[in-house]
This record gives sequence, C-alpha cells and structure tokens, in this order.
Amino acid sequence: MNVESLKVGVVGAGIGGLAAAIALRQKGADVVVLEQAPEIAEVGAGLQISANGLTVLKALGVLGDGPDMGQRSYGTILRDYKFGRFISRIGEPAAGPTYYYHRADLIDLLLKSAGEVGVEVRLGSKVQEINEHPERAEIQLATGDILPVDFVVAADGGRSAIRPILNGEEILGFTNQVAWRATIPWDRVSKLPKAHLTMGPGRHVVTYPLRDQSLLNIVAIEERSDWQGEGWRLKGDPNDLRARFSDFGGKVNDVLQEVQDTYLWALFLRPVARKWQNGRVALLGDAAHPTLPFMAQGACLALEDAWILARSFEGNDVADALSAYVVARTARARKVVEAASANARNFHLRGPARIAAQMALTAFGGRLGRRYDWIYSYDATA
Repeated sequence: MNVESLKVGVVGAGIGGLAAAIALRQKGADVVVLEQAPEIAEVGAGLQISANGLTVLKALGVLGDGPDMGQRSYGTILRDYKFGRFISRIGEPAAGPTYYYHRADLIDLLLKSAGEVGVEVRLGSKVQEINEHPERAEIQLATGDILPVDFVVAADGGRSAIRPILNGEEILGFTNQVAWRATIPWDRVSKLPKAHLTMGPGRHVVTYPLRDQSLLNIVAIEERSDWQGEGWRLKGDPNDLRARFSDFGGKVNDVLQEVQDTYLWALFLRPVARKWQNGRVALLGDAAHPTLPFMAQGACLALEDAWILARSFEGNDVADALSAYVVARTARARKVVEAASANARNFHLRGPARIAAQMALTAFGGRLGRRYDWIYSYDATA
C-alpha cells in the first residue's frame, strides 16, 4: 500500500505518540496528533533511554550528532539503605550507554522534529468517541467536530480511554506500591555520573542527574496500601516523604532533606492488552503494555512500537499492517513487562532473603547487567 495516501490520527502527544507521528510522516502519511491538554507542560521528572530507545531516536532524526540534552550514565551503584553501604556496581550495558533525560526536554525534541517533518499537532483536542467503518475511521472530538482518518493510533497512556474500545473494561490490580518523585537543584558534578539505587525492606530510592548534572532526579518507592491515587500530577508532602524514608542513611538522607516539591502516585498492574488492534485502531506504548518502572523501559518500548508500526505499512494495507505490528511487538513487550515486575520484588527483599541477595550482588553484581542484554541490544530499526 502507498502510505502517502493515508490520513492518520494519533491520540496523545507523549513520547510514543510523537515518535509514531514522526515515523509515519517520514513514510509519507498525513498525520495529525490530538492532545487533550491545552498545552504540553511536563511536570518535572526524569527518564532513562537505553540503547534500544536511542537507536530509534537516532533513526528518526530526533537527535543530532549525539544524544541532545541527555546525560550519559556510566552505570549504577547499588547501596544498602541503613548507612548507604556500597553493595555493588553495575556497568554500562554491552549494547551501549544509557542516557538520562528530563521528560520535558525529550518531548521538546520530539515536538521540534514533528514540526520539521510536517506533523500537525492540535492541543486542547479531547477525543470523545471513535467510530469505525470498513474503509475508514472517524474521530469525534468533545467539541463535536469529526475528523475522518484511515486509522487511529491510541498513544494515550496507561489509563487509555481508547483501550476499553478494544478490550472492554478491565479490573486493575493495585501493587500495594506507591512512587514518589522529585527533582532538586544539583551542583555536585561527577566526571562519570551514575545512578544510585538504594534498597531497603519494602522500599527503594533511585537518584540520577539531569541536564548536565544541574538537577538530580529522585524516585522513591514504598510498599503501602493507604494511597491509591494514580495521577502523575498529584502533589505530595515533602515532610511525609522524609518521614517514610527516615531510616535511610548516607547520601539518600541528605538528598531527601533538599526536596521542596514532590509528587506521588499509586502503581497499578495492568496486563498487556489482550487485543491491540481491530483493523482501524491500534494501541501503542503504555496503552498496549503498561509496565512498572523497575526496568526503566516504558519510554523505550513506546519508541520501539512507533518505529515498527510505521515499518509495518511497507507493502501492506491498513488491516495487514496493524496485524503485522502486533505480531512483531506482543511477545517482546510481554517479556519486558514481566522482567520489570520481577525487579519490583528483588528491590524490596526482607530478612534472610535480603542478606543472601546482597551477598550475591557483592560477589557477582558486576555481571548482573548481562542478564538484561536482550533488552538493551534489541534494534527495532534493523
């Protein structure tokens, strides 16, 4: 099929949605991105882009000669919570380094690239309904306007309003885990910046630098059942954060003392979607395979989806292309989601299991990263 004849509606102007829009536009499709927010304003947060995600960003032309605005990671330091005792160090993946991005910076890079290739981005455009027909789909907006398209890409996140169209209402499983996040000004520059993962019974804290090490990103996760708010923009109390991690010593304690603003959200476990597409609508990113944050692969999986979705239209009509996309993506997405879920347990061990795990990490932690080579070495553009 000649993709240049297609009109595509992408719902959601996040990382996955914008990447898909760019990839499809580069193939020649006429693409419009519909974002319900009146402006694209990201609450401060960091994310990690490993080699498998960087490969797609480079292929899309989003990055220049290097990972623009990203901070290179030189590995991860593992520590015990009580006094910040060093446990082990995990080096860079064999596939190549990971980069830390402020989410807003990566979105800005994608928006710039989208504009350069001719993607139309409409803000304040809330999708009310999608009507499917044998040869097209119609997107009905909250304003009552109708947008006819050949197919729809639903990249509207883990709480997707479009996913139920394909899968019906689903029961969510609360993980009994809550995540705090914050950024603080940072002036302690390192020649070889690394992430620090500090693990305690039922809790862990991850920190890493952003924006040429002028900011420090903080993610603190605890097991609890008395908070089930899921939104990313729910404000938390910095004093409550400090109280809940008050027995964390070493540098983590010092860092938490500097937090002025924090957000928290409950972590829910949604399964990989049973049905990803129906011939006119396709799910992408967290809408298809929401993942817990314990492998830092949510954004990378969405980037992989975007590239392979666009590539699936080479020689295929819409129905066959969407089917090929799902076949190419389902098994890998499921495997990465399962790996992230397993890490949630590994980070929060208690009692003898925690001591045994730390002894193993001290002895073999330098080789631990190799078990995930299959994640980082994957090249969606190959």
